[in-house]
Amino acid sequence: MEADAEFTKRLPKVELHAHLTGSITRECLHNIWLERKNEEPDFSLADPLESLPSGEADYDINTFFPLFNSYIYNLIITIPSVIHSTNAVLNDFFADGICYLELRTTPRASSGFTREQYITTILACIANHNRRQTAMHTYLILSVDRKHNAQEVAEIVDLAIKLQDRGIVGVDLCGNPAHPIDVNMLHREYRRAKKVGLGLTLHFAEIEASASRAELLGLLAMQPDRLGHVIHADKDIKGEIAKRKIGLELCLSCNVHAKLTTGGFQEHHFGEWYRRKDRGAVVLCIS
Repeated sequence: MEADAEFTKRLPKVELHAHLTGSITRECLHNIWLERKNEEPDFSLADPLESLPSGEADYDINTFFPLFNSYIYNLIITIPSVIHSTNAVLNDFFADGICYLELRTTPRASSGFTREQYITTILACIANHNRRQTAMHTYLILSVDRKHNAQEVAEIVDLAIKLQDRGIVGVDLCGNPAHPIDVNMLHREYRRAKKVGLGLTLHFAEIEASASRAELLGLLAMQPDRLGHVIHADKDIKGEIAKRKIGLELCLSCNVHAKLTTGGFQEHHFGEWYRRKDRGAVVLCIS
């Protein structure tokens, strides 16, 4: 059978590296924007269909964060908009043939909700979707942003522990990889999460600025269960990852289109890891 688009859609799939907000389509944001524009005719944010890139667009990690964040933090600011966007994302993954999904999101507050209300709203959407069908099982990972201070990181870990029995399966480190991190502080907080059985996944060596030997060894010292991207790891770091059999979340489309890697899909490091015999699990992911 030919591996065409229809075949790949029907194929049961696992998705482990899906950022909730990064999975919201332009069309979904457009619908939320229309509602906001009807309520506030003077609302100045441009239509997402006009401003956000589509398909194989020309963007990179430096241009993506400011543009995308301007829409997320100006449109997803009420409980109804969180429900609308979360349900849309769940339905999109379901339609794509995903059978096991781990969404991840950074707890945040707005004028319309607290961090905890934001997360409990998402968990309620997930629970409702899991009840309505049996083909896709969804869980949630709470993400710490690299820019968060010690208090914010502690609050997120507290939230993950508090809501663990409602479907939270792990914690994550993400955000702009150019932002420096306090490895020791993160280690203390992530240790609390792992102690109660939560998994740990880390964005790792995403760009050269976040791939110093000190940072990567510090992150590996946290005993992560999985690592995302792993683009700028040297031979010794790769050897340590393989030795520990750490699972890898490798994101071809994101890496290639955001110009995090060179050489296109043919030269992506997924091939290197796939061929390696001493590694742990390697999973293809989307973002």
